Amino acid sequence: MEVQKRLYTVDDVLALQGWDGTRDRKYELIDGELIEMSPANLLHQWLAFEIAGEIRDYLKQHDIGYGGVEGGFSPPHDVHNLYAPDVAFVSKARMPEPIPQTFAGFMPDLAVEIASPSNSKRELHDKAEFYLSNGTELVWILYPDSKSAEVCRLVEDGQLAIQTVKSGGKLYGEDVLPGFELELRQLFKG
Repeated sequence: MEVQKRLYTVDDVLALQGWDGTRDRKYELIDGELIEMSPANLLHQWLAFEIAGEIRDYLKQHDIGYGGVEGGFSPPHDVHNLYAPDVAFVSKARMPEPIPQTFAGFMPDLAVEIASPSNSKRELHDKAEFYLSNGTELVWILYPDSKSAEVCRLVEDGQLAIQTVKSGGKLYGEDVLPGFELELRQLFKG
């Protein structure tokens, strides 16, 4: 007899937040598989805080949308995938009002992933491709070890295009956050 693995849904993950044994745990959902997220190391959380702060400051001046950290995003009509970028931005035009107390049933305009020691480049590129294929316009992947970043977009044929930004370079908000610039040296001090 073949044993079938349970496929979890976005609603299952939302329900897990209320269980006593799982209340403080964080999960992503990839093709129905529940992935428990370990706590971030100090550098990872500091980088997320700094990027989120830079985006928050920009949004206070430009009032074009909302930023957040580790929020759950799922493509419309996809109950088996839920991703939690380290930092995200959603434009006002795409954010429901009032902001719901549930996971987003859409992908963010900008997703920022910070590589952890356990992440492979392939895993991060797959994640970027998933975001972009499902409505995200721009993905930044930060690599603390090399003090660099990758800017990911989909090109016309649907392929993932990756531009490497070295430690002395800048990240640009492009059409998502017009005029936004962030020097990597501001993030990767020391």
